[in-house]
Amino acid sequence: MLKHKIIGLDVGSRTVGIAISDLMGWTAQGLDTLQINEEENQLGIETLIDIIKKENVGTVVIGLPKNMNNTIGFRGEASLKYKEALAEQMPELEIVMWDERLSTMAAERSLLEADVSRQKRKKVIDKMAAVFILQGYLDRIN
Repeated sequence: MLKHKIIGLDVGSRTVGIAISDLMGWTAQGLDTLQINEEENQLGIETLIDIIKKENVGTVVIGLPKNMNNTIGFRGEASLKYKEALAEQMPELEIVMWDERLSTMAAERSLLEADVSRQKRKKVIDKMAAVFILQGYLDRIN
Protein backbone atom coordinates (compact mmCIF):
# COMPACT_ATOMS: atom_id res chain seq x y z
CA MET A 1 0.00 0.00 0.00
CA LEU A 2 1.24 3.49 -0.87
CA LYS A 3 1.79 6.12 1.83
CA HIS A 4 0.64 8.73 -0.66
CA LYS A 5 -1.46 8.67 -3.77
CA ILE A 6 0.01 9.43 -7.20
CA ILE A 7 -1.58 11.77 -9.71
CA GLY A 8 -1.04 11.88 -13.45
CA LEU A 9 -1.30 15.04 -15.52
CA ASP A 10 -1.95 15.55 -19.22
CA VAL A 11 -0.89 19.16 -19.78
CA GLY A 12 -2.39 21.02 -22.72
CA SER A 13 -2.48 24.70 -23.63
CA ARG A 14 -6.06 25.16 -22.35
CA THR A 15 -6.63 22.21 -20.03
CA VAL A 16 -4.82 19.89 -17.67
CA GLY A 17 -6.33 16.43 -17.35
CA ILE A 18 -5.87 14.90 -13.90
CA ALA A 19 -5.98 11.23 -12.91
CA ILE A 20 -5.36 9.74 -9.46
CA SER A 21 -4.20 6.36 -8.22
CA ASP A 22 -5.94 4.18 -5.69
CA LEU A 23 -4.15 3.70 -2.35
CA MET A 24 -2.69 0.39 -3.53
CA GLY A 25 -1.05 2.13 -6.49
CA TRP A 26 -2.60 -0.29 -8.97
CA THR A 27 -5.24 1.65 -10.86
CA ALA A 28 -5.71 5.15 -12.23
CA GLN A 29 -9.07 6.91 -12.31
CA GLY A 30 -9.96 10.19 -13.97
CA LEU A 31 -10.31 12.94 -11.37
CA ASP A 32 -10.76 16.34 -12.98
CA THR A 33 -9.91 18.68 -15.86
CA LEU A 34 -8.43 22.08 -14.98
CA GLN A 35 -9.13 24.99 -17.30
CA ILE A 36 -5.88 26.91 -17.86
CA ASN A 37 -4.58 29.61 -20.17
CA GLU A 38 -0.98 28.92 -21.09
CA GLU A 39 -0.61 32.15 -23.12
CA GLU A 40 -1.47 34.25 -20.08
CA ASN A 41 0.58 32.00 -17.78
CA GLN A 42 -2.55 30.98 -15.84
CA LEU A 43 -1.54 27.40 -15.18
CA GLY A 44 -3.96 26.42 -12.41
CA ILE A 45 -1.05 25.53 -10.10
CA GLU A 46 -2.91 26.81 -6.99
CA THR A 47 -5.92 24.59 -7.75
CA LEU A 48 -3.62 21.66 -8.43
CA ILE A 49 -1.83 22.18 -5.10
CA ASP A 50 -5.21 22.17 -3.32
CA ILE A 51 -5.99 18.80 -4.96
CA ILE A 52 -2.52 17.45 -4.07
CA LYS A 53 -2.97 18.40 -0.41
CA LYS A 54 -6.59 17.24 -0.18
CA GLU A 55 -5.85 13.86 -1.79
CA ASN A 56 -2.55 13.29 0.10
CA VAL A 57 -0.48 13.05 -3.09
CA GLY A 58 3.26 12.32 -2.84
CA THR A 59 4.13 11.87 -6.52
CA VAL A 60 3.01 13.68 -9.67
CA VAL A 61 3.51 12.05 -13.07
CA ILE A 62 3.43 14.54 -15.92
CA GLY A 63 3.01 13.33 -19.47
CA LEU A 64 5.94 14.35 -21.65
CA PRO A 65 4.84 14.39 -25.28
CA LYS A 66 7.88 13.50 -27.36
CA ASN A 67 8.11 13.43 -31.11
CA MET A 68 8.25 9.98 -32.66
CA ASN A 69 12.01 10.45 -33.20
CA ASN A 70 12.40 10.92 -29.41
CA THR A 71 13.06 14.68 -29.55
CA ILE A 72 11.15 17.14 -27.39
CA GLY A 73 9.05 19.63 -29.30
CA PHE A 74 6.95 22.63 -28.35
CA ARG A 75 4.33 20.70 -26.31
CA GLY A 76 7.08 18.79 -24.51
CA GLU A 77 8.77 22.06 -23.58
CA ALA A 78 5.41 23.31 -22.23
CA SER A 79 5.11 20.19 -20.03
CA LEU A 80 8.64 20.75 -18.69
CA LYS A 81 7.75 24.38 -17.89
CA TYR A 82 4.65 23.16 -16.07
CA LYS A 83 6.83 20.80 -14.03
CA GLU A 84 9.14 23.69 -13.09
CA ALA A 85 6.19 25.89 -12.04
CA LEU A 86 4.83 23.12 -9.81
CA ALA A 87 8.26 22.24 -8.37
CA GLU A 88 8.81 25.90 -7.48
CA GLN A 89 5.63 25.91 -5.38
CA MET A 90 6.08 22.41 -3.90
CA PRO A 91 9.78 21.46 -3.83
CA GLU A 92 9.09 18.47 -1.54
CA LEU A 93 6.92 16.81 -4.20
CA GLU A 94 8.33 14.00 -6.34
CA ILE A 95 7.64 14.89 -9.98
CA VAL A 96 8.21 12.32 -12.70
CA MET A 97 8.13 13.04 -16.43
CA TRP A 98 6.53 10.15 -18.36
CA ASP A 99 6.80 9.53 -22.11
CA GLU A 100 3.19 9.84 -23.23
CA ARG A 101 3.53 9.73 -26.99
CA LEU A 102 0.59 7.43 -27.50
CA SER A 103 -1.64 8.19 -24.49
CA THR A 104 -3.95 10.74 -26.16
CA MET A 105 -4.33 8.48 -29.20
CA ALA A 106 -5.06 5.50 -26.92
CA ALA A 107 -7.60 7.54 -24.95
CA GLU A 108 -9.30 8.71 -28.16
CA ARG A 109 -9.40 5.13 -29.48
CA SER A 110 -10.93 3.72 -26.28
CA LEU A 111 -13.58 6.47 -26.28
CA LEU A 112 -14.37 5.74 -29.94
CA GLU A 113 -14.65 2.03 -29.16
CA ALA A 114 -17.02 2.89 -26.32
CA ASP A 115 -19.03 4.90 -28.88
CA VAL A 116 -18.78 8.15 -26.90
CA SER A 117 -20.14 11.13 -28.83
CA ARG A 118 -17.69 13.72 -30.18
CA GLN A 119 -18.96 16.38 -27.78
CA LYS A 120 -18.56 14.12 -24.75
CA ARG A 121 -15.14 12.98 -25.99
CA LYS A 122 -13.93 16.58 -26.03
CA LYS A 123 -14.95 16.94 -22.39
CA VAL A 124 -13.19 13.83 -21.11
CA ILE A 125 -10.25 13.28 -23.49
CA ASP A 126 -7.71 15.13 -21.31
CA LYS A 127 -8.78 13.29 -18.17
CA MET A 128 -8.65 9.97 -20.08
CA ALA A 129 -5.18 10.79 -21.43
CA ALA A 130 -4.09 11.49 -17.83
CA VAL A 131 -5.47 8.06 -16.84
CA PHE A 132 -3.39 6.40 -19.60
CA ILE A 133 -0.26 8.32 -18.50
CA LEU A 134 -0.71 7.38 -14.85
CA GLN A 135 -1.67 3.77 -15.57
CA GLY A 136 1.46 3.34 -17.69
CA TYR A 137 3.57 4.62 -14.81
CA LEU A 138 1.76 2.44 -12.22
CA ASP A 139 2.22 -0.64 -14.41
CA ARG A 140 5.94 0.12 -14.67
CA ILE A 141 6.49 0.56 -10.89
CA ASN A 142 4.44 -2.50 -9.94
